[in-house]
Amino acid sequence: MKQFRNLLTTALLVGLIFSILVLVGRVKDHPWPGNQQGYEPEQPIAFSHRLHAGEMQISCLYCHYGAESSPHAGIPAASVCMTCHRFVTGPQKDMLLELLEARKAKRTPKRVVSSEMEKLYDALGLDSEKLEPDPNKKPKPIRWVRVHNLPAFSCFDHRSHVHAGLTCQRCHGPVEKMERVRQVEDLSMGWCVNCHRESGRTGLAGKTVQPSTDCATCHH
Repeated sequence: MKQFRNLLTTALLVGLIFSILVLVGRVKDHPWPGNQQGYEPEQPIAFSHRLHAGEMQISCLYCHYGAESSPHAGIPAASVCMTCHRFVTGPQKDMLLELLEARKAKRTPKRVVSSEMEKLYDALGLDSEKLEPDPNKKPKPIRWVRVHNLPAFSCFDHRSHVHAGLTCQRCHGPVEKMERVRQVEDLSMGWCVNCHRESGRTGLAGKTVQPSTDCATCHH
């Protein structure tokens, strides 16, 4: 009977150790909130930051204007897109080709609408030919997938960072080179604290700054 108890105890200990090793391995690989480094989800509309922020050099703050006046940078409203895309409805080369063909045939150029622009116009409930409200279409929100997602107990304020002279790339990486946005940094607490410490020592954008490392600054 004693040998059976010893054997059972040994089996339970082996099972416990094995379970702990498996659990540790899974916890290690678990994507904790905000630490999803490399996360690159597909979006409902294939918006290219490489084209807009890189090749066309449109300022991040033109679209994400909330970053200067709000804790959140925000996703631009579709109406902001229409500032340009009321006129630019497709790839430049396709639009230029149609313009040249129309001139050659002495006719009015047809509107060239790409499949991605069609999605934008549908979301706004517009007729893609006239770019006017279509009574048969109902406007609907574009369900963009959030990439950078900090835990609810972390209070990050874009205003203070933008006004201090921090570039968007410091946290978001080289967005101007990304066809599809991905999370470059791990956005962990240690990463943020190290940046605050370094900026306090070396300054930011050529000026002295004193970023806080007090817990209550971000957790309040």
